[in-house]
Amino acid sequence: MNVPVMSDLAARGEMPEVLFWVGCAGSFDQRAQKVTGAFVQILNHCKVSFAVLGTEEGCTGDPARRAGNEFLFQMLAANNIATLNGYGIRNIVTTCPHCFNTLKNEYPELGGNYEVMHHSQFIQQLIAEGKLSMQGGGTFKGKRITYHDSCYLGRANGVYEAPRAVLEILDAELVEMKRCKSKGLCCGAGGAQMFKEAEAGEKEVNIERTEEALETKPDIIAAACPFCSTMMTDGVKHAEKEDSVKVYDIAELIVQGNALLEHE
Repeated sequence: MNVPVMSDLAARGEMPEVLFWVGCAGSFDQRAQKVTGAFVQILNHCKVSFAVLGTEEGCTGDPARRAGNEFLFQMLAANNIATLNGYGIRNIVTTCPHCFNTLKNEYPELGGNYEVMHHSQFIQQLIAEGKLSMQGGGTFKGKRITYHDSCYLGRANGVYEAPRAVLEILDAELVEMKRCKSKGLCCGAGGAQMFKEAEAGEKEVNIERTEEALETKPDIIAAACPFCSTMMTDGVKHAEKEDSVKVYDIAELIVQGNALLEHE
């Protein structure tokens, strides 16, 4: 798999069209690494000029700020901004809505001004430009898919249509949950909740959300966030439905559903 590193390109005096911000989950979580690989396949297939920071990429600081450690957030952000500005980076794409929100909306106040896209927006753009298409309906033709809106992609940034537009080329049946788009329910991982024990209550948030997804009788629950994917997968396991209902990121659905991409 061809994954150019920014330092190597800079040494040759080259600048990529876009920097792929992988994020902590996409780098270290085994499940999210598959999403990273799928998105890289799409980028290579569409001949997009891109690079990653590799070992120079640090956490954006999102979990630290959400958990109340502002000092740590600003320290992490300052390091990342120095690296990005040092390379003259202007365009960033990421598979994580948390990274997307932080880079887009919170880094400018610290001197980091970039054009930031979520991978659902970037993939939609590739489809609109005719660089990415589905051959013969794809693997998921006729399957029932329900899409879970990530909080930081949806309510925080108003990105609702891009992921749905990407799913439409699968020629599947897209079924909406009762609470979706601006009324969508959190998966339970945001606000650094992913990294702490749950507070007392009658039911875990991810169980509630997964139950809403399962009410649509889906074959697939589609997500566009590594945290959401983890929480929904855990919810499906709790319901003992993992054999019949799969949780996939939209990038994985595009790769697995496209014979051209699958065999590259």
